[in-house]
Amino acid sequence: MSPVIKILLIGSGGFTGAILRYLMSGLVHRIFSGGSVFPTGTFFVNVSGCLLIGILSGLTDTRQLFSPEIRLLVFIGLLGGFTTFSTFGIESLYLLQERQFVYFGLNVIGQVLFGLLAVWIGYTIVK
Repeated sequence: MSPVIKILLIGSGGFTGAILRYLMSGLVHRIFSGGSVFPTGTFFVNVSGCLLIGILSGLTDTRQLFSPEIRLLVFIGLLGGFTTFSTFGIESLYLLQERQFVYFGLNVIGQVLFGLLAVWIGYTIVK
């Protein structure tokens, strides 16, 4: 498969995933927030994206259901555009399955802490 085709598959999936994230997050927030400041839309998108990538990865691993092209379109493009949290979740699960407990801990704690720290640093620099 040519690099151009790969990029087009990922890009079109990402385009669609980002739109779905926007629509789904807004809809869930409007329905379930009840005036709360809790980000219900983002929470739902992240958890549902993790569920989807888990189901699809399981189908791929047990039944070789998807071609490499469909994997690029759906896993990297669509779900990557929908939520990168799903990628974080599946990569963390793979580390657990491989009994890479140190790397699992570093990944989970590191991404959460350093991600929050990076947000704070960026916000502080601009402010």
